[in-house]
Amino acid sequence: MTAINSVAVLGAGTMGAQIALHCANAGVPALLLDMTADLARQGLEKARKLKPDPQFTPDAWKLVTTGGFDTDLDRLAACDWIMEAIVERLDLKQQLLARVDEKRRPGSIVSSNTSGIPISALAEGRSDDFRRHWLGTHFFNPPRYLRLLEIIPAADTDPSVVAAISRFGDHTLGKGVVVAKDTPNFIGNHVALYGVARTLEVLASGKYTIEEIDAITGPALGRPGSATFRTMDIAGIDVLAHVLRNLNERLPGDADRAAFAVAPLVEQLIAKGALGEKTGKGFYERRKGASGESEIWTLDPATLEYRPKQSARIASIEAGKTIDDLGERVRALFHARDKAGEFLRATLAPALVYTARVTPEIAHSIDDVDRVMRWGFGWEAGPFELIDMIGVKEVLAATDAASHAMQGGVPPLMASLLEARVPRFREGLVKPAAADLQILRTAKEQGRVIKKNAGASLVDLGDGVIAVEFHSKMNAIG
Repeated sequence: MTAINSVAVLGAGTMGAQIALHCANAGVPALLLDMTADLARQGLEKARKLKPDPQFTPDAWKLVTTGGFDTDLDRLAACDWIMEAIVERLDLKQQLLARVDEKRRPGSIVSSNTSGIPISALAEGRSDDFRRHWLGTHFFNPPRYLRLLEIIPAADTDPSVVAAISRFGDHTLGKGVVVAKDTPNFIGNHVALYGVARTLEVLASGKYTIEEIDAITGPALGRPGSATFRTMDIAGIDVLAHVLRNLNERLPGDADRAAFAVAPLVEQLIAKGALGEKTGKGFYERRKGASGESEIWTLDPATLEYRPKQSARIASIEAGKTIDDLGERVRALFHARDKAGEFLRATLAPALVYTARVTPEIAHSIDDVDRVMRWGFGWEAGPFELIDMIGVKEVLAATDAASHAMQGGVPPLMASLLEARVPRFREGLVKPAAADLQILRTAKEQGRVIKKNAGASLVDLGDGVIAVEFHSKMNAIG
């Protein structure tokens, strides 16, 4: 298996610089290049100031050296893994990768951090050795904190290269690795953006405020406190539009493409320069109050003006705060006869059905889809886990038979359960995938728990390393 002891990252933007720093966090020297050495230095300095901090320790950056494409591409010959992370344009990436092909040494691994450009298209015209050692490596932002790493092999990728990057991502960088198929926007962004598109449609109806939707789609549903609209502000509304357009242009069916059309509200916000957190306003606006303290105001979609933030008062959400079990809470919200239930039946149900329909095309297993959404988006339960919580029949009953999600009828994955009269995926015809590569989980599954009690476990990780895993609330030491 290829050893990875040095990494080069091409492109010192927000993602490239943070990925280089995360390699440094793991003790792996990283070469960070951009158009010029000055741009690479500026990108690194900007990344070091980000919050949350991309570094484990204040001096981690000292393992990162900078340079320029104009002066330092020869240094790629000394790197075991070269990752391209420049702007999302096929032509520019191909031009840079042609130069990389000339400078890399045979056997070195080359990848792209693209979030949606076909991995196979990027390698067109490259040498045979390049194509054998070529794949996609899609990190999620911020790469230090979000566990997911989607690995996307191309048709010519040597399986040993996938194994090497998977092991390095898992054991060295601490990532949750999922191997995805080379389809538009891979797994995570494809699944997530379908739900976002349905949510924007419901917002346009005027029946819900932004605060109400975020109250429904946040911790109540087992998702981060940033919920839907705050998450879009953090990611960037221009980035959201870019991903939607990519799906709208590249998916094979007309109906599927139409389902990812960019909402008029998103186009209007981009035209106004309201791109989210990076411009200070998007779906929410950060402004100074009369006392000088920061206040959060909320967009009124009807007027495109901002107003003081309002509390969302939805009875089932309030009642759900007393339900600790996520499955029980999700079922209660889904069936609620108030705004929360109506919203989830109109958006979550079709999103779950759509996910079941496209999963065989984009992923190798339903477990991979669930892992992607948990690790990349902070969901407590992935789409198939949510279907199991609610029930296959209940999800289908809430989805209009004429809706886009039901195009072609009941998805085969769901139909197979109904035919076998099996209520849940995890008890039915679809078997869980093999154990993932995470060291601690794998060691526990292999029975290497030395001792345990209610508060902690002592686990043999191999290589002379023992881990203490705490089970107590908030990891308190008893």
